[in-house]
Amino acid sequence: MKRWLWRLLGKDAEAIVLHFASGEEARVRAMFEEIRLLEPGREHLVVCWGRAIDGLPCLVVSGWGDLRRQLGRRRVGLAPFLLGSHPLVRLAVLTAPRRLLAFNARGERHHLRVADGIASWLFWRGVPLDRVWLRPAWWPWARERSRESSASIPLAGRALGGRPRVAVVSPYFPWPLGHGGAVRIYSMLREAAREFDVFLYCFAEPGAEKNPGPVMEFLHQAVLFEMPRYREPRWASLLPPEVREFRSRALAERLAADNAAHDFLLVQAEYTQLAPYTRDVLVEHDVTFDLYQQVFEKQWRFAAWWDWWRWWRFESRAARRMRQVVVMAEKDRQKLGVEHATVLANGVDLSRFVPVPEARGQRLLFVGSFRHFPNVTAFRFFYEEVWPLVLSVLPEATLEVVAGPDHLRYWPEAPASGGAVTVHGFVGDVVPLYERANVVLSPTLVSAGTNLKVLEAMAMERAVVSTTSGCAGLGLRHGETVWIGDGAAAFAEGVITLLHDPAMRARMAVAARRLAVSSFDWTAIGEAQAEMWREL
Repeated sequence: MKRWLWRLLGKDAEAIVLHFASGEEARVRAMFEEIRLLEPGREHLVVCWGRAIDGLPCLVVSGWGDLRRQLGRRRVGLAPFLLGSHPLVRLAVLTAPRRLLAFNARGERHHLRVADGIASWLFWRGVPLDRVWLRPAWWPWARERSRESSASIPLAGRALGGRPRVAVVSPYFPWPLGHGGAVRIYSMLREAAREFDVFLYCFAEPGAEKNPGPVMEFLHQAVLFEMPRYREPRWASLLPPEVREFRSRALAERLAADNAAHDFLLVQAEYTQLAPYTRDVLVEHDVTFDLYQQVFEKQWRFAAWWDWWRWWRFESRAARRMRQVVVMAEKDRQKLGVEHATVLANGVDLSRFVPVPEARGQRLLFVGSFRHFPNVTAFRFFYEEVWPLVLSVLPEATLEVVAGPDHLRYWPEAPASGGAVTVHGFVGDVVPLYERANVVLSPTLVSAGTNLKVLEAMAMERAVVSTTSGCAGLGLRHGETVWIGDGAAAFAEGVITLLHDPAMRARMAVAARRLAVSSFDWTAIGEAQAEMWREL
């Protein structure tokens, strides 16, 4: 019956798949092959603007009328296209408004339908597919709901020794040492164990209990809670989403019960989002509202303002409520604006980061977990704006990147390894990477706190090229202990100059190592923390 009806209307009974080449040729080919495998029984044609793509069955068109003329009796059953500003996007919408299959830059696909209006609009705007169905907790028709962390696994460590007892709450287990926050928490726990019995409460990825590393050698107990599943849009709550994500009634109850049993001297929260778990000590690894303020000043969008305002409101109130706040640098203490804030700077393990002679070469190193958004911003700036300038002068230069675990989750468009660029995910030990590097990069554009990776490079006696914010709070001087370059041209000049001049980078690296030894040893910083705890 349907075949007869289509013939009566002057159309072919079998609908075709009409692809629209609205993006780069490689992406068009990938889209074509993917849909051809999904719809093997249909005729497939590719609409091209101006010229055909070799090897594909193309219709070269100049407009909608031209396309309709070439289609003739053919009926469009599916219209895949690549999202963007290409003229063929508008042509796809005009040709088959009810048969649209959109592909985003991540290679994800989604049928655009009026019935799924919100999801389709979000996907069109560039929201990742796994987030287009997210709705606020108060939305009655949400397909997915957040799940609080409840299940936990206790790990036993060393026996109690009659020392004062403290509890530390962390958003992750500090092993392996895959990013700067883990390094600081691990190092400060190790130093605290010299004088205190330490209890750790944290969230952890599945299987973390099977590889606790040496952490349990200096803890009495660690309780690892499952990672929460937070499935709401970032804009949807008055509290910052990270605060809501790490809210766990089970953790709060376990902490309270253990406090009653062991009489903790104090409870210390690592990172601002865990401030609701204590009123004693909050360690501000970053002044988070400062980060979002920097983003807002660059973008001037409502979403950026909303992120900043929520964090400013929450963080300011949390800091005022604490008995003591710890910040990483003097500028952070001034920004936070509370009298009971003290600076306990980041440090470096001088017994682990030991200098070795530098090998000849033009090897650059960037270290920064992409789970921390300033690291993504920093690397994009270097890779998209600075790296082409460096290669134009030094075509033999190479770049190694440590992007952290599951880095594509945080930046799906991140470049893959290839040619002069090598991208690592999780790296258990970064020391060998520093050993083979000639110059270490810190191209940070938005920053608070201090950069642990710069300290590691200093301890390894490797020259650093940094933006002003990338080395803030460390007391480094341009041309003496670091090369500072703000903007793509200035940063590229620093990289090229140091790669051209081994004597200059060696002189700067030796001076930076001397500063790391004198000012940033974890032992001294750990003793300052112990003194603060004793006073409290």
